[in-house]
Amino acid sequence: MTNLSILVLHGPNLNLLGLREPGIYGSLTLANINHLLETEAVNLQVKLTPVQSNHEGVLVDNIHGALGRHQGIIINAGAYTHTSVALRDAIAAVNIPTVEVHLSNIYRREEFRHHSYIAPVVIGQISGFGSQSYILGLQALVHHLRS
Repeated sequence: MTNLSILVLHGPNLNLLGLREPGIYGSLTLANINHLLETEAVNLQVKLTPVQSNHEGVLVDNIHGALGRHQGIIINAGAYTHTSVALRDAIAAVNIPTVEVHLSNIYRREEFRHHSYIAPVVIGQISGFGSQSYILGLQALVHHLRS
């Protein structure tokens, strides 16, 4: 069971967590969130590879690179959620089970954040639970992969 490998992609501006609009995104840093994820990965007996980039192409390249290497992907595409056909197409192309996560509830925010280009090509979406969105996403993805 420990042979499952999960790619965790953190999109633009998530490197500023802890500083960036804590009223919306909370006070935890990205390192804190990755640590929480690693702890849960140990409990679930899976391997995690976290990657953060502010660059759309780097995220696309990592999705492509997941082929044959990772069995699942968790992605918080940040603002690219609402703009990136490239990320949507990359996820669809590799056809690796993917869960979309967001710290904030994107449907309680500005209208432009209500649309996700990614949602139609992922197995599920979790938003609005802060850092717990990542943990819930990891648990759901692992459950899906083992079912």
